Amino acid sequence: MTQIRTRFAPSPTGFIHLGNIRSALYPWAFARANQGVFILRIEDTDVERSSQEAVDVILEGMRWLGLDHDEGPYYQMQRMDRYKEVLAQMLEQGLAYRCYMSQAELEALRERQMAAKQKPRYDGTWRPEPGKSLPPVPEGVQPVLRFRNPVGGSVVWDDKVKGRIEISNDELDDLVIARPDGTPTYNFCVVVDDIDMAITHVIRGDDHVNNTPRQINIFRALGKEPPVYAHLPTVLNEAGEKMSKRHGAKPVTQYREEGYLADAVVNYLARLGWSHGDDEIFSRQQLIEWFNLDHLGKSAGQFDETKLRWVNAQHLKMTADDVLAGLVAEQLAKRGLRVPADGALAQQCALFKDRCSTTIELADWVSMYFAPVAPSAEDLAAHVTDAVKPALQTLADKLASVAWDKAAIQQTIKESIAAHGLKMPQLAIPVRVLVCGRAQTPSIDAVLGLFDRKVVIERLRSV
Repeated sequence: MTQIRTRFAPSPTGFIHLGNIRSALYPWAFARANQGVFILRIEDTDVERSSQEAVDVILEGMRWLGLDHDEGPYYQMQRMDRYKEVLAQMLEQGLAYRCYMSQAELEALRERQMAAKQKPRYDGTWRPEPGKSLPPVPEGVQPVLRFRNPVGGSVVWDDKVKGRIEISNDELDDLVIARPDGTPTYNFCVVVDDIDMAITHVIRGDDHVNNTPRQINIFRALGKEPPVYAHLPTVLNEAGEKMSKRHGAKPVTQYREEGYLADAVVNYLARLGWSHGDDEIFSRQQLIEWFNLDHLGKSAGQFDETKLRWVNAQHLKMTADDVLAGLVAEQLAKRGLRVPADGALAQQCALFKDRCSTTIELADWVSMYFAPVAPSAEDLAAHVTDAVKPALQTLADKLASVAWDKAAIQQTIKESIAAHGLKMPQLAIPVRVLVCGRAQTPSIDAVLGLFDRKVVIERLRSV
Protein backbone atom coordinates (compact mmCIF):
# COMPACT_ATOMS: atom_id res chain seq x y z
CA MET A 1 0.00 0.00 0.00
CA THR A 2 1.29 3.45 -0.93
CA GLN A 3 2.34 5.61 1.99
CA ILE A 4 0.12 8.66 2.37
CA ARG A 5 2.02 11.90 1.86
CA THR A 6 0.34 15.27 2.36
CA ARG A 7 1.58 18.84 2.30
CA PHE A 8 0.87 22.35 3.49
CA ALA A 9 2.15 24.88 0.97
CA PRO A 10 1.58 28.46 2.15
CA SER A 11 2.79 31.61 0.40
CA PRO A 12 4.73 33.80 2.85
CA THR A 13 3.11 37.05 1.73
CA GLY A 14 1.36 38.06 4.97
CA PHE A 15 0.57 36.74 8.41
CA ILE A 16 -1.13 33.37 8.77
CA HIS A 17 -4.68 33.42 10.20
CA LEU A 18 -7.06 30.65 11.31
CA GLY A 19 -8.55 30.27 7.83
CA ASN A 20 -5.08 29.58 6.40
CA ILE A 21 -3.93 27.28 9.18
CA ARG A 22 -6.95 24.98 8.72
CA SER A 23 -5.34 24.07 5.38
CA ALA A 24 -2.40 22.82 7.45
CA LEU A 25 -4.47 21.10 10.15
CA TYR A 26 -6.39 18.74 7.85
CA PRO A 27 -3.43 17.39 5.84
CA TRP A 28 -1.49 17.08 9.12
CA ALA A 29 -4.35 15.16 10.78
CA PHE A 30 -4.83 12.96 7.69
CA ALA A 31 -1.13 12.09 7.59
CA ARG A 32 -1.07 11.36 11.32
CA ALA A 33 -4.27 9.26 11.13
CA ASN A 34 -2.69 7.08 8.43
CA GLN A 35 0.92 6.88 9.66
CA GLY A 36 1.78 9.05 6.69
CA VAL A 37 4.20 11.90 6.05
CA PHE A 38 3.33 15.59 6.38
CA ILE A 39 5.47 18.00 4.37
CA LEU A 40 5.86 21.77 4.73
CA ARG A 41 6.59 23.64 1.52
CA ILE A 42 7.01 27.41 1.31
CA GLU A 43 5.76 28.75 -2.04
CA ASP A 44 7.89 31.88 -2.17
CA THR A 45 8.13 32.54 -5.93
CA ASP A 46 6.31 35.86 -5.49
CA VAL A 47 9.62 37.48 -4.60
CA GLU A 48 8.25 41.01 -4.23
CA ARG A 49 5.61 40.06 -1.66
CA SER A 50 7.32 37.16 0.13
CA SER A 51 9.25 37.85 3.33
CA GLN A 52 11.29 35.92 5.87
CA GLU A 53 9.17 37.53 8.58
CA ALA A 54 6.05 35.89 7.11
CA VAL A 55 7.89 32.53 6.95
CA ASP A 56 8.82 32.89 10.63
CA VAL A 57 5.18 33.55 11.56
CA ILE A 58 4.05 30.44 9.64
CA LEU A 59 6.66 28.31 11.43
CA GLU A 60 5.83 29.80 14.83
CA GLY A 61 2.08 29.36 14.37
CA MET A 62 2.49 25.72 13.36
CA ARG A 63 4.92 25.08 16.21
CA TRP A 64 2.48 26.54 18.75
CA LEU A 65 -0.43 24.45 17.42
CA GLY A 66 1.74 21.32 17.41
CA LEU A 67 1.39 20.77 13.64
CA ASP A 68 4.81 19.20 13.31
CA HIS A 69 6.10 18.46 9.80
CA ASP A 70 8.13 15.39 8.88
CA GLU A 71 9.89 16.92 5.88
CA GLY A 72 10.79 20.48 4.95
CA PRO A 73 10.39 23.31 4.98
CA TYR A 74 11.21 23.19 1.26
CA TYR A 75 11.48 26.58 -0.45
CA GLN A 76 10.49 26.89 -4.10
CA MET A 77 13.10 29.60 -4.72
CA GLN A 78 15.76 27.02 -3.80
CA ARG A 79 14.41 24.59 -6.41
CA MET A 80 14.79 26.79 -9.52
CA ASP A 81 17.40 24.51 -11.13
CA ARG A 82 15.00 21.59 -10.87
CA TYR A 83 12.14 23.55 -12.46
CA LYS A 84 14.36 24.69 -15.32
CA GLU A 85 15.46 21.10 -15.91
CA VAL A 86 11.80 20.00 -16.27
CA LEU A 87 11.00 23.02 -18.51
CA ALA A 88 13.87 22.06 -20.82
CA GLN A 89 12.64 18.45 -20.89
CA MET A 90 9.09 19.60 -21.76
CA LEU A 91 10.38 21.82 -24.60
CA GLU A 92 12.42 18.93 -25.95
CA GLN A 93 9.44 16.54 -25.84
CA GLY A 94 7.08 19.04 -27.47
CA LEU A 95 4.98 19.38 -24.29
CA ALA A 96 5.74 23.12 -24.18
CA TYR A 97 6.60 25.78 -26.74
CA ARG A 98 7.95 29.31 -26.96
CA CYS A 99 5.37 32.04 -27.45
CA TYR A 100 6.48 35.48 -28.65
CA MET A 101 3.11 37.24 -28.38
CA SER A 102 3.71 40.57 -26.64
CA GLN A 103 1.60 41.82 -23.75
CA ALA A 104 0.10 44.51 -26.03
CA GLU A 105 -0.87 41.90 -28.65
CA LEU A 106 -2.37 39.70 -25.94
CA GLU A 107 -4.47 42.57 -24.58
CA ALA A 108 -5.65 43.54 -28.08
CA LEU A 109 -6.66 39.90 -28.68
CA ARG A 110 -8.60 39.83 -25.41
CA GLU A 111 -10.43 43.04 -26.27
CA ARG A 112 -11.48 41.63 -29.68
CA GLN A 113 -12.71 38.42 -28.04
CA MET A 114 -14.69 40.27 -25.37
CA ALA A 115 -16.23 42.57 -28.01
CA ALA A 116 -17.34 39.41 -29.85
CA LYS A 117 -18.80 38.04 -26.56
CA GLN A 118 -16.15 35.29 -26.47
CA LYS A 119 -14.23 34.07 -23.44
CA PRO A 120 -10.85 35.89 -23.43
CA ARG A 121 -8.09 33.35 -23.96
CA TYR A 122 -4.80 32.84 -25.75
CA ASP A 123 -5.53 31.73 -29.33
CA GLY A 124 -2.56 29.43 -29.96
CA THR A 125 -0.81 31.72 -32.47
CA TRP A 126 2.62 30.27 -31.58
CA ARG A 127 1.47 26.70 -30.89
CA PRO A 128 3.28 24.42 -33.32
CA GLU A 129 1.04 22.00 -35.21
CA PRO A 130 1.83 19.70 -38.16
CA GLY A 131 1.56 21.67 -41.41
CA LYS A 132 1.17 25.01 -39.62
CA SER A 133 3.61 27.82 -40.40
CA LEU A 134 4.44 30.01 -37.43
CA PRO A 135 4.97 33.80 -37.67
CA PRO A 136 8.58 34.99 -37.96
CA VAL A 137 10.29 35.29 -34.57
CA PRO A 138 10.38 39.00 -33.66
CA GLU A 139 13.79 40.41 -32.83
CA GLY A 140 14.69 41.27 -29.26
CA VAL A 141 11.57 39.66 -27.71
CA GLN A 142 12.04 37.22 -24.82
CA PRO A 143 9.39 34.50 -25.21
CA VAL A 144 7.24 32.95 -22.51
CA LEU A 145 6.94 29.17 -22.38
CA ARG A 146 3.42 27.78 -22.74
CA PHE A 147 2.16 24.31 -21.91
CA ARG A 148 0.50 22.46 -24.80
CA ASN A 149 -2.87 21.83 -23.20
CA PRO A 150 -4.72 18.81 -24.64
CA VAL A 151 -7.32 19.65 -27.29
CA GLY A 152 -10.78 18.14 -26.91
CA GLY A 153 -11.95 15.86 -24.11
CA SER A 154 -12.27 16.78 -20.45
CA VAL A 155 -10.36 16.85 -17.20
CA VAL A 156 -12.30 14.85 -14.60
CA TRP A 157 -11.55 14.21 -10.96
CA ASP A 158 -13.47 12.97 -7.92
CA ASP A 159 -12.96 15.66 -5.34
CA LYS A 160 -13.20 14.33 -1.77
CA VAL A 161 -15.28 17.37 -0.79
CA LYS A 162 -17.02 18.56 -3.94
CA GLY A 163 -17.62 15.23 -5.67
CA ARG A 164 -17.08 14.68 -9.41
CA ILE A 165 -15.77 17.74 -11.26
CA GLU A 166 -15.45 17.83 -15.04
CA ILE A 167 -13.88 20.68 -17.03
CA SER A 168 -13.74 20.70 -20.83
CA ASN A 169 -10.20 21.08 -22.19
CA ASP A 170 -11.61 23.63 -24.64
CA GLU A 171 -12.19 25.91 -21.60
CA LEU A 172 -8.46 25.91 -20.87
CA ASP A 173 -5.94 27.78 -23.01
CA ASP A 174 -2.22 27.05 -23.18
CA LEU A 175 -0.94 28.05 -19.76
CA VAL A 176 2.21 30.17 -19.40
CA ILE A 177 4.62 27.96 -17.43
CA ALA A 178 7.70 30.23 -17.60
CA ARG A 179 7.92 34.01 -17.79
CA PRO A 180 10.10 35.94 -20.28
CA ASP A 181 12.97 35.97 -17.75
CA GLY A 182 12.75 32.18 -17.47
CA THR A 183 11.21 32.04 -13.98
CA PRO A 184 8.58 29.30 -13.75
CA THR A 185 4.97 30.06 -12.82
CA TYR A 186 2.95 28.87 -9.85
CA ASN A 187 0.87 26.08 -11.41
CA PHE A 188 3.92 24.53 -13.02
CA CYS A 189 6.06 24.63 -9.84
CA VAL A 190 3.28 23.05 -7.79
CA VAL A 191 3.11 20.03 -10.11
CA VAL A 192 6.89 19.48 -10.16
CA ASP A 193 6.95 19.77 -6.35
CA ASP A 194 4.04 17.37 -5.87
CA ILE A 195 5.71 14.84 -8.21
CA ASP A 196 9.15 15.14 -6.58
CA MET A 197 7.67 14.96 -3.07
CA ALA A 198 5.42 12.01 -4.04
CA ILE A 199 2.32 13.79 -2.69
CA THR A 200 -0.65 11.41 -2.60
CA HIS A 201 -3.36 13.78 -1.27
CA VAL A 202 -3.74 17.51 -1.82
CA ILE A 203 -6.03 19.03 0.81
CA ARG A 204 -6.36 22.77 0.21
CA GLY A 205 -8.76 25.69 -0.01
CA ASP A 206 -11.35 25.78 -2.77
CA ASP A 207 -9.81 28.97 -4.16
CA HIS A 208 -7.48 26.48 -5.90
CA VAL A 209 -10.23 24.56 -7.73
CA ASN A 210 -9.63 26.54 -10.93
CA ASN A 211 -5.93 25.60 -10.86
CA THR A 212 -6.64 21.88 -10.53
CA PRO A 213 -7.56 20.97 -14.14
CA ARG A 214 -4.44 22.75 -15.40
CA GLN A 215 -2.29 20.96 -12.83
CA ILE A 216 -3.83 17.57 -13.66
CA ASN A 217 -3.05 18.08 -17.37
CA ILE A 218 0.59 18.91 -16.56
CA PHE A 219 0.83 15.81 -14.30
CA ARG A 220 -0.44 13.59 -17.10
CA ALA A 221 1.80 15.24 -19.73
CA LEU A 222 4.75 14.37 -17.46
CA GLY A 223 3.55 10.77 -17.28
CA LYS A 224 2.36 10.93 -13.67
CA GLU A 225 -1.01 10.27 -12.07
CA PRO A 226 -2.29 13.30 -10.13
CA PRO A 227 -2.90 13.03 -6.37
CA VAL A 228 -6.31 12.79 -4.72
CA TYR A 229 -7.79 16.28 -4.28
CA ALA A 230 -9.96 17.63 -1.47
CA HIS A 231 -10.92 21.30 -1.85
CA LEU A 232 -12.06 22.79 1.44
CA PRO A 233 -14.82 25.41 1.58
CA THR A 234 -13.81 28.90 2.66
CA VAL A 235 -13.69 29.95 6.32
CA LEU A 236 -15.90 33.01 6.80
CA ASN A 237 -15.49 35.62 9.50
CA GLU A 238 -18.26 36.58 11.90
CA ALA A 239 -19.68 39.04 9.35
CA GLY A 240 -19.97 36.25 6.76
CA GLU A 241 -17.07 37.53 4.61
CA LYS A 242 -14.08 35.42 3.58
CA MET A 243 -11.66 35.45 6.49
CA SER A 244 -8.74 37.69 5.61
CA LYS A 245 -6.34 40.24 7.05
CA ARG A 246 -8.36 42.97 5.35
CA HIS A 247 -11.51 41.78 7.11
CA GLY A 248 -10.02 41.82 10.59
CA ALA A 249 -8.54 38.30 10.86
CA LYS A 250 -5.89 37.96 13.56
CA PRO A 251 -2.54 36.19 13.27
CA VAL A 252 -2.76 32.65 14.67
CA THR A 253 -0.18 33.45 17.35
CA GLN A 254 -2.37 36.26 18.72
CA TYR A 255 -4.73 33.60 20.12
CA ARG A 256 -1.82 32.33 22.21
CA GLU A 257 -1.29 35.86 23.57
CA GLU A 258 -5.03 36.08 24.34
CA GLY A 259 -4.87 33.00 26.54
CA TYR A 260 -6.19 30.28 24.24
CA LEU A 261 -4.84 26.73 24.46
CA ALA A 262 -3.31 25.18 21.35
CA ASP A 263 -5.39 22.00 21.77
CA ALA A 264 -8.59 24.06 22.01
CA VAL A 265 -7.79 26.00 18.84
CA VAL A 266 -7.02 22.71 17.04
CA ASN A 267 -10.32 21.25 18.31
CA TYR A 268 -12.30 24.32 17.25
CA LEU A 269 -10.64 24.57 13.83
CA ALA A 270 -11.14 20.87 13.12
CA ARG A 271 -14.90 21.36 13.63
CA LEU A 272 -14.95 24.30 11.18
CA GLY A 273 -15.37 21.97 8.24
CA TRP A 274 -15.15 18.40 9.54
CA SER A 275 -17.17 16.42 12.04
CA HIS A 276 -17.21 13.17 13.95
CA GLY A 277 -20.88 12.62 14.73
CA ASP A 278 -22.01 15.21 17.25
CA ASP A 279 -18.69 15.33 19.13
CA GLU A 280 -17.90 18.96 19.95
CA ILE A 281 -15.01 18.56 22.39
CA PHE A 282 -12.18 16.15 21.68
CA SER A 283 -8.49 15.76 22.33
CA ARG A 284 -5.76 15.95 19.72
CA GLN A 285 -5.37 12.16 20.00
CA GLN A 286 -9.07 11.62 19.30
CA LEU A 287 -8.86 13.90 16.26
CA ILE A 288 -6.02 11.79 14.89
CA GLU A 289 -7.91 8.55 15.58
CA TRP A 290 -11.11 9.78 13.95
CA PHE A 291 -9.94 11.98 11.09
CA ASN A 292 -10.77 11.00 7.53
CA LEU A 293 -11.70 12.80 4.31
CA ASP A 294 -15.23 11.37 4.19
CA HIS A 295 -16.61 13.75 6.79
CA LEU A 296 -15.31 17.03 5.41
CA GLY A 297 -18.12 19.59 5.18
CA LYS A 298 -19.31 20.93 1.84
CA SER A 299 -20.43 24.35 3.08
CA ALA A 300 -18.32 27.25 4.34
CA GLY A 301 -17.46 27.26 8.05
CA GLN A 302 -18.16 30.48 9.93
CA PHE A 303 -15.77 31.58 12.64
CA ASP A 304 -17.42 32.42 15.97
CA GLU A 305 -15.20 33.76 18.74
CA THR A 306 -17.85 33.07 21.41
CA LYS A 307 -17.85 29.40 20.41
CA LEU A 308 -14.04 29.34 20.41
CA ARG A 309 -14.05 30.74 23.97
CA TRP A 310 -16.51 28.04 25.03
CA VAL A 311 -14.34 25.30 23.48
CA ASN A 312 -11.31 26.82 25.22
CA ALA A 313 -13.14 26.80 28.58
CA GLN A 314 -13.84 23.06 28.17
CA HIS A 315 -10.18 22.40 27.39
CA LEU A 316 -9.05 24.46 30.40
CA LYS A 317 -11.08 22.09 32.61
CA MET A 318 -9.43 19.08 30.92
CA THR A 319 -5.86 20.41 31.09
CA ALA A 320 -3.50 19.14 33.78
CA ASP A 321 -2.97 21.72 36.54
CA ASP A 322 0.81 21.70 36.23
CA VAL A 323 0.51 22.48 32.50
CA LEU A 324 -1.86 25.36 33.28
CA ALA A 325 0.58 26.62 35.91
CA GLY A 326 3.27 27.02 33.25
CA LEU A 327 0.90 28.96 30.95
CA VAL A 328 -0.43 31.14 33.78
CA ALA A 329 3.13 31.90 34.95
CA GLU A 330 3.80 33.23 31.41
CA GLN A 331 0.70 35.45 31.59
CA LEU A 332 1.71 36.73 35.04
CA ALA A 333 5.24 37.46 33.80
CA LYS A 334 3.74 39.83 31.19
CA ARG A 335 2.32 41.77 34.16
CA GLY A 336 5.69 41.94 35.85
CA LEU A 337 4.89 39.17 38.34
CA ARG A 338 7.68 36.58 38.44
CA VAL A 339 5.94 33.50 39.82
CA PRO A 340 7.40 29.98 39.77
CA ALA A 341 5.24 27.42 37.92
CA ASP A 342 5.30 25.17 40.99
CA GLY A 343 2.86 22.99 42.88
CA ALA A 344 1.36 25.99 44.70
CA LEU A 345 0.47 27.71 41.42
CA ALA A 346 -0.91 24.42 40.07
CA GLN A 347 -3.23 24.18 43.12
CA GLN A 348 -4.41 27.75 42.56
CA CYS A 349 -5.12 26.97 38.87
CA ALA A 350 -7.07 23.87 39.92
CA LEU A 351 -9.28 25.96 42.21
CA PHE A 352 -10.22 28.59 39.62
CA LYS A 353 -10.00 26.94 36.20
CA ASP A 354 -13.68 25.94 36.08
CA ARG A 355 -14.61 29.63 36.17
CA CYS A 356 -12.39 30.69 33.27
CA SER A 357 -12.43 30.75 29.47
CA THR A 358 -8.77 31.70 28.91
CA THR A 359 -5.45 31.60 30.73
CA ILE A 360 -5.67 35.41 30.96
CA GLU A 361 -8.85 35.05 33.07
CA LEU A 362 -7.11 32.40 35.15
CA ALA A 363 -4.16 34.76 35.66
CA ASP A 364 -6.64 37.48 36.71
CA TRP A 365 -7.90 35.18 39.48
CA VAL A 366 -4.59 33.89 40.80
CA SER A 367 -2.85 37.29 40.67
CA MET A 368 -4.45 38.06 44.05
CA TYR A 369 -1.96 35.59 45.57
CA PHE A 370 1.03 37.53 44.24
CA ALA A 371 0.06 41.20 44.03
CA PRO A 372 -1.86 43.64 46.25
CA VAL A 373 -5.61 43.76 45.65
CA ALA A 374 -7.68 46.90 45.28
CA PRO A 375 -11.30 46.29 46.33
CA SER A 376 -13.80 48.68 44.76
CA ALA A 377 -15.20 51.51 46.88
CA GLU A 378 -18.69 50.08 46.27
CA ASP A 379 -17.75 46.64 47.62
CA LEU A 380 -16.04 48.13 50.67
CA ALA A 381 -19.03 50.33 51.44
CA ALA A 382 -21.56 47.55 50.90
CA HIS A 383 -19.81 44.71 52.73
CA VAL A 384 -17.03 45.95 55.05
CA THR A 385 -19.35 47.77 57.46
CA ASP A 386 -18.68 48.95 61.00
CA ALA A 387 -20.96 46.15 62.21
CA VAL A 388 -18.70 43.45 60.75
CA LYS A 389 -15.26 44.96 61.51
CA PRO A 390 -15.00 43.47 65.04
CA ALA A 391 -15.67 39.99 63.59
CA LEU A 392 -12.93 40.55 60.96
CA GLN A 393 -10.45 41.38 63.74
CA THR A 394 -11.49 38.30 65.74
CA LEU A 395 -10.97 36.16 62.63
CA ALA A 396 -7.54 37.73 61.99
CA ASP A 397 -6.48 37.05 65.59
CA LYS A 398 -7.66 33.42 65.52
CA LEU A 399 -6.09 32.68 62.11
CA ALA A 400 -2.68 33.71 63.48
CA SER A 401 -2.33 30.48 65.41
CA VAL A 402 -4.43 27.72 63.73
CA ALA A 403 -3.17 24.96 61.46
CA TRP A 404 -3.03 26.43 57.92
CA ASP A 405 -5.37 24.14 56.02
CA LYS A 406 -8.89 24.29 54.65
CA ALA A 407 -10.56 22.40 57.55
CA ALA A 408 -8.93 24.51 60.29
CA ILE A 409 -9.71 27.76 58.41
CA GLN A 410 -13.35 26.72 57.98
CA GLN A 411 -13.66 25.92 61.70
CA THR A 412 -12.08 29.28 62.63
CA ILE A 413 -14.54 31.19 60.39
CA LYS A 414 -17.46 29.33 62.03
CA GLU A 415 -16.17 30.20 65.54
CA SER A 416 -15.82 33.89 64.57
CA ILE A 417 -19.36 33.97 63.15
CA ALA A 418 -20.74 32.37 66.32
CA ALA A 419 -18.83 34.78 68.57
CA HIS A 420 -20.43 37.79 66.87
CA GLY A 421 -23.88 36.35 66.13
CA LEU A 422 -23.49 36.60 62.34
CA LYS A 423 -24.52 34.40 59.40
CA MET A 424 -21.85 32.93 57.09
CA PRO A 425 -22.30 35.42 54.16
CA GLN A 426 -22.12 38.39 56.57
CA LEU A 427 -18.50 37.50 57.34
CA ALA A 428 -17.44 35.48 54.27
CA ILE A 429 -18.21 38.27 51.76
CA PRO A 430 -16.22 40.99 53.61
CA VAL A 431 -13.32 38.52 53.91
CA ARG A 432 -13.45 37.95 50.14
CA VAL A 433 -13.51 41.69 49.45
CA LEU A 434 -10.52 42.44 51.69
CA VAL A 435 -8.36 39.42 50.92
CA CYS A 436 -9.29 38.71 47.29
CA GLY A 437 -10.41 42.14 46.09
CA ARG A 438 -13.79 40.82 44.94
CA ALA A 439 -17.09 39.79 46.50
CA GLN A 440 -17.43 36.39 44.81
CA THR A 441 -14.95 33.52 44.83
CA PRO A 442 -15.03 29.75 45.25
CA SER A 443 -15.39 28.41 48.82
CA ILE A 444 -13.59 30.96 51.04
CA ASP A 445 -11.78 28.38 53.17
CA ALA A 446 -10.28 26.77 50.03
CA VAL A 447 -9.25 30.18 48.67
CA LEU A 448 -7.63 31.34 51.94
CA GLY A 449 -5.80 28.03 52.39
CA LEU A 450 -3.72 28.73 49.30
CA PHE A 451 -2.59 32.16 50.55
CA ASP A 452 0.42 32.90 52.66
CA ARG A 453 -0.99 33.23 56.23
CA LYS A 454 0.69 36.62 56.80
CA VAL A 455 -0.92 38.11 53.66
CA VAL A 456 -4.43 37.06 54.80
CA ILE A 457 -3.96 38.52 58.27
CA GLU A 458 -2.52 41.79 56.95
CA ARG A 459 -5.41 42.26 54.53
CA LEU A 460 -8.03 41.48 57.21
CA ARG A 461 -6.41 44.02 59.55
CA SER A 462 -6.23 46.72 56.87
CA VAL A 463 -9.60 48.15 58.02
